[in-house]
Amino acid sequence: MKALRNLPGWETTLVVLVVVALLGGGVLSKDFLTGQNLSFLTANFSEILLMALTMTLLVIVAEIDLSVASILGLCSAVLGVLFAAGVPMPLAILAAFVVGGLAGLLNGLLVTRLGLPSLAVTIGTLALYRGLAYVLLGDRAIADFPQAYTNFGFGTVPGTLIPIPIALGTVLAVVTAVVLHATPFGRSLYAIGANEVAARFSGLRVERTKLLLFVMSGLMSALAGIVYTFRFASARGDNATGFELGVIAAVLLGGVSIFGGRGSVVGAVLAVFLIGLINGALTIVDVSNEILTIVTGLLLIGSVLVPNLVARVQAARQRRRLRGNTVSP
Repeated sequence: MKALRNLPGWETTLVVLVVVALLGGGVLSKDFLTGQNLSFLTANFSEILLMALTMTLLVIVAEIDLSVASILGLCSAVLGVLFAAGVPMPLAILAAFVVGGLAGLLNGLLVTRLGLPSLAVTIGTLALYRGLAYVLLGDRAIADFPQAYTNFGFGTVPGTLIPIPIALGTVLAVVTAVVLHATPFGRSLYAIGANEVAARFSGLRVERTKLLLFVMSGLMSALAGIVYTFRFASARGDNATGFELGVIAAVLLGGVSIFGGRGSVVGAVLAVFLIGLINGALTIVDVSNEILTIVTGLLLIGSVLVPNLVARVQAARQRRRLRGNTVSP
């Protein structure tokens, strides 16, 4: 309870909602709360967790990257094509990271050097990178990856039921949270998102910072693509199609302001787990993919609407409290 009291209001609400989702899933199916099911369920949103970390940083500086899932698919295709061509797996993995970094760099250059809006840029590169993935693989699927690598994708931490990708995501989430909340660099991100002009006048290198964040987003998407490829033991051009919606929904539902300057890694991570649990509970009772898409869309709308309503209510309460203090003798 003490840990809950130390959390900001919206993060506390998310903790409660995660618990409700767990209990609700248990009511829907007796198998939902089993360790094996929860292990499988959490592994299913490990890639979204990874991409949500850098997306959080981008949205805090009032930018967005809609191409993350397409970069994932492109890096998966690059990994598969190179492996099929006989390239050693470590070099193929390195090449996937290089491609992801370059994809993020292109996004960043278009936004920071040409002054184009990141929403428009990344809608375009969403199609560009997905198209390149299809050019590389067409409708083929490359499989038969070495077991030592696929074990990384769907294995668990020895002695536990914790999926290795979730353990990796948790470590990276802690690192990201420390960078965002406990370093000058993290504080500069909030300053840029709150008032970019003032941040620039105060000496912050706004364009360089944003460019770095886009490159980081590309690299994290590449990591997600590697995890996805090994988890399903398959490289395809359509891998993770549509995942960008889940990433954005999680970040915004986590309380990160779409206008920048506000948000936390803790909130985004909690929202990833909440959305994953809801989808998992619906899947286990045979809800169709179409309904799951509708749910994701509603959560995306709610992720913008609810935090802003909560912020307005809190602001109204604070104003009333200040007026009360002013009136009282």
